[in-house]
Amino acid sequence: MAYEADLDLVEVAPKAKPPVCKIMDYGKYRYEQDQKAREARRNQQQTVVKEQKFRPKIDDHDYETKKGNVVRFLEKGSKVKVTIMFRGREQSRPELGFRLLDRLAQDVAEVGVVDMKPKQDGRNMTMVLGPVRKGKK
Repeated sequence: MAYEADLDLVEVAPKAKPPVCKIMDYGKYRYEQDQKAREARRNQQQTVVKEQKFRPKIDDHDYETKKGNVVRFLEKGSKVKVTIMFRGREQSRPELGFRLLDRLAQDVAEVGVVDMKPKQDGRNMTMVLGPVRKGKK
């Protein structure tokens, strides 16, 4: 029947009992599948992770500048990895880093939420902030 209609016999569901076949134009079917896949990729959102580095003994003005960068990144929809770099004797005072990250999280609470809690790994302490989703209430 497919040969007479100048079409292809396509096995649609090979695992079904019995297997399901359709008579269709296979080239057109593949083209439609590719279009659906391309549309799905277009609607997918890329997550970008920006990084902002701090030091434990940061000055107030420098803190405000870097906080402004974090807010700007979050408003654009990017995630932000906040890193505090410890040097020398600063490594023996990790509570300074925790305090700084808590302060930052509270300051940007209206535009960002904490995705990953602060954790220390070697000389650095990291925390990941994500943008607040403006969706369902």
